[in-house]
Amino acid sequence: MKRRDCMKNKDVKFPQTLHAAIRYFADEDRALEFMKTIRWPDGVVRCPRCHHKDVSFISTRKVWKCKPDKKQFSIKVGTVMEDSPISLDKWLCAFWLIANAKNGISSYELHRSLGVTQKTAWFLLHRIRLAMQDGSFVTFKGQVEADETYIGAKARYMHKDRRTKEGNPATAKTPVQGLLERMAEGKPSRVKLRVLKGNRKTELQSMVREIVEKGSEVMTDAWRSYQGLDDTYVHQVIDHLESYAKGHVHTNGLENFWSLFKRMLHGTYVNVEPFHLFPQRQ
Repeated sequence: MKRRDCMKNKDVKFPQTLHAAIRYFADEDRALEFMKTIRWPDGVVRCPRCHHKDVSFISTRKVWKCKPDKKQFSIKVGTVMEDSPISLDKWLCAFWLIANAKNGISSYELHRSLGVTQKTAWFLLHRIRLAMQDGSFVTFKGQVEADETYIGAKARYMHKDRRTKEGNPATAKTPVQGLLERMAEGKPSRVKLRVLKGNRKTELQSMVREIVEKGSEVMTDAWRSYQGLDDTYVHQVIDHLESYAKGHVHTNGLENFWSLFKRMLHGTYVNVEPFHLFPQRQ
């Protein structure tokens, strides 16, 4: 069940501070009731295997038994917490920390906060990130900004075996393209990112044509690789040598996103390998 579906249940009270989250989830019964409300907002517990409602609760073990298939299941079965010996209170506190960390959170910081090993914290992070993924393909429309940037350490800070022979710092970094869909006032914009093999025309335009609906207004800088988009879109170009905005024509939304994103990477994760970033072009 997705978070937006769970949020429809007004009875769910999410702790607003870390102190409140620790106190709230420290109670095993309260943590279990919280998860029950999140997972089954209608109040009816169902077997995660056969989805049958004929189940009985075994209070001494905090598990349910499905009468039709005669198997037991805990609140973790069928979730990213399944087959994990980590207690429910640590899982829920980890969820809270990750969801509320504006600049992201590293496994080392999580292990210090929860009192678990760094290996366990790394496992928690990856499982929770897996749960946060949205597998559905969503297209952008309306006003869309397109821009690219480079992520990674400068060549002079790398080991000599990893430096590029050209000596250009940019070539030692990972090229990343971003698309930002502007939303109505009061609603957050949506961003999609992708690691590129280069900044050639076919690479940059491929993501735009794949994700942005035809007839939309696409705003880019004056980079020549974006030339030709006007055959499908209303292509608006802003030349940064002249100005950074002409009315609503700008890419400042993505520029602000890059600034926050790089601050998160450099301040929290220090250095990230390309294969740990976003879906890459095959």
